[in-house]
Amino acid sequence: MIQTPCRQCRLRTLPLFLPHTAEEIALVQSLKRDELHLPGGHTLIDEGQTDAPLYTLLSGWAFRFKTLRDGRRQILNFLLAGDFIGVQQKMGDAAAHGVVTLTDSVFCVFQRDSLWQLHRQQPAMGFNITWLTAHEESLVDDTLLSVGRRTAEERVASLLIMLFKRAAALQADGGAQGVPFPLTQQHIADGLGLSLVHTNKTLRKLERRGLHRIEGGRLYLGDLQRLERLADLYGDGRQQPRPLI
Repeated sequence: MIQTPCRQCRLRTLPLFLPHTAEEIALVQSLKRDELHLPGGHTLIDEGQTDAPLYTLLSGWAFRFKTLRDGRRQILNFLLAGDFIGVQQKMGDAAAHGVVTLTDSVFCVFQRDSLWQLHRQQPAMGFNITWLTAHEESLVDDTLLSVGRRTAEERVASLLIMLFKRAAALQADGGAQGVPFPLTQQHIADGLGLSLVHTNKTLRKLERRGLHRIEGGRLYLGDLQRLERLADLYGDGRQQPRPLI
């Protein structure tokens, strides 16, 4: 299967991602070992796995999760194109979480010692890894705030806003025609610590108020300002330019 050269990666043309020098892109290309295509619902990393490489999500959606012994699952955060996956495992002996694809997805696969080579050969790229890790941690912090303090309506509103803005930043139209939304109500429930019934009722309540619409696998926001006031979540909607590994 033909792989996408790093210098021709579609993501690098988007304003969401910072430009990199030719030397930095060449280093990333040298560390790339494969391009992995997986269908939706496939496990990329198992909980406790000790030999997982590093990945960049090139296209598609996925999520990180942890489970209890009885099978109850907490989704930690959702992964979109450009997200860097697997750093947490490199800091320990085994993956503390699992990763599963939500949609058909493509991953760039990097050798396991890539972190050290990036730090040694391109210190700025090493800092980028730190930035990406901190960014992912902030997304998990937002989830913790929702699960711990927000009401059901506030939780759902916050999740819809953040996912819409993240997905819109990957589109040329900025979300004017909606954004892909492959989550089921069970995914939403597992991400927000709600029951499936409560999730269903809350989504319907927000939709009746004209705040959002999910149709044909796409999410449309009807009144972003009202939704932001409900979620106590504010901002101009622009995503901060970020590194791409």
